[in-house]
Amino acid sequence: MTHGRRTDVSPSQQGGGDWRDSAARYALLPLRIFLGVTFVYAGLDKLTDSAFMKDGGAGSVGDMMRAVRDSSALPALVDLALKNPPGFGYAIALGELAVGVGVLLGLLTRLAALGGALISLSLWLTVSWASDPYYYGNDLPYMFCWVPLVLAGGPFWSLDAVIGNRRRRGVY
Repeated sequence: MTHGRRTDVSPSQQGGGDWRDSAARYALLPLRIFLGVTFVYAGLDKLTDSAFMKDGGAGSVGDMMRAVRDSSALPALVDLALKNPPGFGYAIALGELAVGVGVLLGLLTRLAALGGALISLSLWLTVSWASDPYYYGNDLPYMFCWVPLVLAGGPFWSLDAVIGNRRRRGVY
């Protein structure tokens, strides 16, 4: 018996569906935009702040790491960063920038989101670990905001989707 309706796709993929189907499809887009813009801004802010990229002094990455060393969950990670604070500062800033651009463009979205989650996790375990109560530190919520993007990627309005569609059509 033949059915007039495919059962392996959702109603919205068949051209039907209601506003809830559309909302569900694009639900992660605001999260991608927020996290992408935030991480691009954070990376650029660090790269353009001459005080941040120094070993010592007010507002420097070195002084910040020394200040949180004894209260962090992973003092060994802080010690590693303190071997070369400016290098660590550039690594974090460039990582944030790469993650933000990747998520905004939707290019290697899952990998970019995993990078964002790892940056947020490392900052939570070092810089904001001592926040009391824990929800005053923003790195933990950021880490969990990345998880849906790690799992789902960027299925809509992304270069990942464009590349995937071209592959399915045999253009590549």
